[in-house]
Amino acid sequence: MEFREAKNKFVQTWGALGSQWGINKTMAQIHALLMISHEPLSMEDIMEELQISRGNASMNLRALMDWGIVYKEFKQGERREFFTAEKDLDELAVKIAQERSKREIKPALKVLKEVSTGVKDDKSAEAKHFTDQTEKLYDFVLKADNMLEKATEYKDNWLAGLVMKLMR
Repeated sequence: MEFREAKNKFVQTWGALGSQWGINKTMAQIHALLMISHEPLSMEDIMEELQISRGNASMNLRALMDWGIVYKEFKQGERREFFTAEKDLDELAVKIAQERSKREIKPALKVLKEVSTGVKDDKSAEAKHFTDQTEKLYDFVLKADNMLEKATEYKDNWLAGLVMKLMR
């Protein structure tokens, strides 16, 4: 397989995987392109490589920077901005786990806590069952989130490293 073909296949596949993980395809493709690039790319380079508009590139680069997995780099004498992705895969996994917890797990925990404690006045069997199940679910999700937090806090710890490897 030619390099260009392999590169394109990787970017396209990463984009398809990204859409299955809950991010848009273009965002994942930009991330893939930056992750495998040996030097920072300008927005124009990204637009040309992926055949996307400036607005699309800009919006997705901003989102990737918000996730903490893409960074701006400045080159002396250049007016254009350049971008690079986190290359350390362990650090990438930690940042994604932390961001998903913040964006998805924490809000779900808040709702589970609210609904499991908000039905105390109703003494029906159905309400009791609902409360029991949502409390159990809250406890489970909280434990999972705490475990994830501990694993990402102590990524240099050998045990946490082992847990992170097992999770991959």
